[in-house]
Amino acid sequence: MSENKELFDLTEKLSKLCGTSGDEGAVRDFISSRIPAGCTVTTDSIGNLIVFKKGAQTPAKKIMYCAHMDEVGFIVTYVCEDGRLKFAPVGGISSSVVFGRRVVFANGTVGVIAAKALHQLTSDEEEKQPKIEDLAIDIGAENAEEARKYADQGDFCYFMGSYEEFGDGFIKGKALDDRAGCAVMLTMLNEELPYDAYFVFTVQEEIGTRGAQCAAFTVKPDIAVILETTTACDIAGSEDEKEVCRLGEGVVVSFMDRSTIYDRELYRLARRAADDIGVKNQTKSLIAGGNDSGAVHKAVGGVRTAALSVPTRYLHSPSCVMKKEDVTAVLDTARELLKRLGELQ
Repeated sequence: MSENKELFDLTEKLSKLCGTSGDEGAVRDFISSRIPAGCTVTTDSIGNLIVFKKGAQTPAKKIMYCAHMDEVGFIVTYVCEDGRLKFAPVGGISSSVVFGRRVVFANGTVGVIAAKALHQLTSDEEEKQPKIEDLAIDIGAENAEEARKYADQGDFCYFMGSYEEFGDGFIKGKALDDRAGCAVMLTMLNEELPYDAYFVFTVQEEIGTRGAQCAAFTVKPDIAVILETTTACDIAGSEDEKEVCRLGEGVVVSFMDRSTIYDRELYRLARRAADDIGVKNQTKSLIAGGNDSGAVHKAVGGVRTAALSVPTRYLHSPSCVMKKEDVTAVLDTARELLKRLGELQ
């Protein structure tokens, strides 16, 4: 499997952009600038970017590919008199990956997520994870008046995490969930397609798949393929089925998660498509997680849905980790699956 340089150039650029749920504008603008001429492009009222591209043939079934633009992040809820900023997570973020992290606001203001000093903790507090509500963002302001010059209630901020390649084909960065899926779809859009297809870059997945629900009612697909990431726990301390999936073992084709039981024929079709073109593929060993499929498969009378995911360590942190060969496996499988979906009657 050869490496696609353009795919990973896109992945890196997208990873570095900031766009939490409800604030995806920078990501949408970048993607819009890379969509080839000849496509029909619309942005709906919630912010989804909906792209239709003609292929060599028109399929009997309307096909939609889908990946979400948003990332987890934070929103300021209160400005303290001493200049600290209280905040809430936007999306599912564990407090274990928050304390001491650097964050950045859209205006460039940098802060550090702080809590009570270690030497001031009680013995009981030392044994517990700090709660999000006990943390605050320190931007170096002396008081509330100064702090409000740089950040105020309702402002979003984001993890600061560099994009890097390391080890044997590993990459790490923030927001790889789901900018890797967006990069795969952009790559497909810039290729000749065997069949017509819709490509939807959704908003607000991390806070309840809201954008996907709206997009499905707009497009009204017969079949949807969700391009995502999924948690890989193939690290020290995890055993057997609790690893969920493994890096380096290829595209993850799900049969069920917490929000969707996937179409059985499409599940088998995706696994067979990967096998036939010599692409590694796997499924999840636990019923866990969820994605835009949860909203899409219940829309407009029901949509047959499949999910192709990149196995990823440390999701919803500033350092998501994946292998490049797995991202390429998702792209190759997505391409091949489009050919086979187009043949369905």
